[in-house]
Order: sequence, then C-alpha cells, then structure tokens
Amino acid sequence: MLTGTQIRAGRAIAGLSIEDLAAATGLSVEALNEAETSTAVDPAVVERLRLTLEAKGVVFLAAGEDNPGAGPGVRLRQRATDEGIRPQNLSSANDG
Repeated sequence: MLTGTQIRAGRAIAGLSIEDLAAATGLSVEALNEAETSTAVDPAVVERLRLTLEAKGVVFLAAGEDNPGAGPGVRLRQRATDEGIRPQNLSSANDG
C-alpha cells in the first residue's frame, strides 16, 4: 500500500500540481489532500492515483526494495533516448 508521502512525492517528481492530478484522475482536490496526508485512505482512490502516476513514469518502491533498511520510496522511470535512424535503416523513403 502506498503512503501519503509516496503519493505526494510521486506527484512532485512527475511535475504535477494537485489540480493537474485531480484533473487526470477525476478525483477532487480534497480527496487528493486527504490521500497525501491521511493514513487511512480508500484503496480505490490509492489505486487510481497509483495507475495515473505510474503512467506518468513514476515508480513506487516498497520498503527495502532497492536498498535493505531503506523505507518506501519513489523514483522516475528512465526515459528511452531517441537515437534517430540507424545507418543500416536509411533509405530514400526516410531521407529527409
């Protein structure tokens, strides 16, 4: 289960304001404030937030998942780099 701190950090690392996240999830700003500050949150709300933030590249880490002894965390998924067209794939059709 995600913590309020993870949700708040996930929103921040994705560069979303609370209003942006409310619009993306269809939840109210009040529901988001509660999710970020309360310990008892509706699991359906947490799941909607998790799915939305993961779609924005946020990765949620369980306690000790990537470092023994560390608490739960948040990370941004590394974006694939655009390497362009490889020389062996060049043709007159994509020469531009």
